[in-house]
Amino acid sequence: MLLLAWGAALLLAGGGRCLARSLLLLMLRHARRSLPAEGKAVLITGCDKGFGHALAKRLHAEGFTVFAGCLLMDENGDGAMELKNMNSDRMKVLQMDVCSDQEVAQAVDFVKRTLKEPEEGLWGLVNNAGVSTFGEVEFASLDNYKKVAEINLWGTVRVTKAFLPLIRRAKGRVVNITSMLGRMVSPSRSCYCISKFGVAAFSDCLRQEMYRWGVRVILIEPSNFVAATGILTADGIDRQAAALWSGASAAVRQDYGRDYFTRHVAQMKAFVSSGLRDVSLVLNDITHALTSPCPSNRYNPMETYWWVRLQAMTHLPTAIADWLYIPGATL
Repeated sequence: MLLLAWGAALLLAGGGRCLARSLLLLMLRHARRSLPAEGKAVLITGCDKGFGHALAKRLHAEGFTVFAGCLLMDENGDGAMELKNMNSDRMKVLQMDVCSDQEVAQAVDFVKRTLKEPEEGLWGLVNNAGVSTFGEVEFASLDNYKKVAEINLWGTVRVTKAFLPLIRRAKGRVVNITSMLGRMVSPSRSCYCISKFGVAAFSDCLRQEMYRWGVRVILIEPSNFVAATGILTADGIDRQAAALWSGASAAVRQDYGRDYFTRHVAQMKAFVSSGLRDVSLVLNDITHALTSPCPSNRYNPMETYWWVRLQAMTHLPTAIADWLYIPGATL
């Protein structure tokens, strides 16, 4: 910050071009320099597969000590066993259901016991565990909303509150994985959107509260990586569709019709194989959030199409944004 202030003062005072250029280059190099990973530990939730599994490997390769929380470790799940079989002192795999107060408390105790210098705290927490679902509002049950929120939203709140004392001690980072659907909405995704909007609001409040402690709270808002993460599968869509149809009232089933519902399910099954298959954009942004001296508050790992759509949906008048992107919308 002092370097930036000196550079700004020099430029405002009309200092020599050579010195100004040298200071600018120095500032750019300073901004790019990463914090060392050695000696730092990060806990990640949802490491059984998807972003969490890939991130655990990535951060381990960067030199971090990784606490990889897995839902299925006690059941010898494939993802947990793969991480455990790395046989590295810096890869600690632990059982962790983010919906369980007991398992989260046990995870905190495990981290405290395992850290080489627990008094220095935990550098990073990555809240990644999450689920997805679909279903238009009249088909989705209240239980659907509660189930998704319990994992995506309240799981994030539960884990964050449990680990914040350790994060504050290290003046570290809280990185919450939300979604572009935590900033804009989409038909038939209300259960998911509500949970991700909630995580975004929670993160924004926490970010403002943590400034005084020197803790950075960062949001990662990916676009469509369904094909890469397997967060939705064709079999899962079929099971959800059967529950949605059987759980709907007779009036809803009659008004919407089976043909409409079947077409909608087919669209969702096609969606399962869509999106980016390479998660590098997401991993790069999370790594930057954990290692940069000046991380962004929000990262948007996504293709150009989704970035443009996100800007349109969040900045244009609602009627115009809907007219551009939502079938049936009128001005």
